[in-house]
Amino acid sequence: MYILYGSEVSLYTGKIRAYLKYKQLPFTEVLSTVSVYKKIIRPKTGVTFIPVVKTPTGEYLQDTARIIDYFEAQTRENTQSNIQPIADSNHLSVVPTTSAQHLVSELFALWGDEWLVIPAMHYRWNKDNFPFIYEEFGQVVTPKAPKFIKAYFGKKLAKKFQGFVPLLGITEKSIPYIEDWYENTVLHYLNEHFATHKYLLGDKPCTGDFGLLGPLYAHLYRDPVPEQLMDKIAPNVAAWVKRMNNPNTAQQANTSASNDTDTPASTPAFLENDEIPATLLPLLKDMFTQQWPVLKNTSEALTDWREKNASSENTLRFIPRTIGQHSFKIGRGETGYIGEQRFISSFHQYKLQRVLDVFNSIEQPRPELTKLLEEVGGLEYMRLDVKDRVAIERNRLVFE
Repeated sequence: MYILYGSEVSLYTGKIRAYLKYKQLPFTEVLSTVSVYKKIIRPKTGVTFIPVVKTPTGEYLQDTARIIDYFEAQTRENTQSNIQPIADSNHLSVVPTTSAQHLVSELFALWGDEWLVIPAMHYRWNKDNFPFIYEEFGQVVTPKAPKFIKAYFGKKLAKKFQGFVPLLGITEKSIPYIEDWYENTVLHYLNEHFATHKYLLGDKPCTGDFGLLGPLYAHLYRDPVPEQLMDKIAPNVAAWVKRMNNPNTAQQANTSASNDTDTPASTPAFLENDEIPATLLPLLKDMFTQQWPVLKNTSEALTDWREKNASSENTLRFIPRTIGQHSFKIGRGETGYIGEQRFISSFHQYKLQRVLDVFNSIEQPRPELTKLLEEVGGLEYMRLDVKDRVAIERNRLVFE
């Protein structure tokens, strides 16, 4: 039995919880209270980030991308050895085996994990989601206390997280542009896509779906104000959120539909012929217009930071999570963009490398993939040369 340490209010816990459900892996969830942080999470992982998954063999896995890597590797090994783990088989893999779909899946995973955090944090902390949020955070501090006690202590803890909002570039100046972009680009095009597709790349979720689910569930669907917004202007996205959180129900619906038409139920699969739906192209263009210049600059800033700290690199074994500030822009082509400052997250380079490694693993990209990347403005970015690569050591960032 696996143990998931996390919280309903946590963006990344929502992502990995849905993944464990989809993979049909037996797990119990333990709320990451202050006591759990002190006694388990910090001692076992060396960091204070959730979610954490404890395996039956006593391993403690941290960071959702690497947690998914761990289970996907098990799927591949078991398939090659003709061993089926509990309720799992190759058809439950969330990693596409074809080049374009694999790359697009990772692009959406990166976008969801790191860029959609902007609207997620804005709509949580700058809208009237209280006292719901205070009670949710109060669960972490005093899980057994009455509601008013939870709200009291939850407010104190919530204020700490609320303080991160300006660091993401969410300011009075940028907020109108963030809302315009989220409502008229993110929700608009995802709603169009999910009107004709159950998931990003077909009838089963890929890694990118789980990346999107983190912000689109924990913050932008569970919190009262953004939930009402999503239900109103993007009902297909809301339906997708429910499918992602209830994979067994979605699968049963497929089976029932097949029985109604007297046709055998087919195994959910990604689209054939490495197809990338045209409905995803506007979102891919948006990624390379707004997020990828920030990723490129992050890599350059990390190189500069290393050069400036070369004399103390042995002392500074681990790279700080933030290394200064840089500029970014957000908005829409139709209504314009706004420039703002945000902190430089060194961890973003690790996530950038994952995407570039997928592209570089393709021995000879098909002309269709090259054409797709050119169309969405991504080919030049896929050829980025990262000078100072990073790696994860004891759940912390280091230079390779």
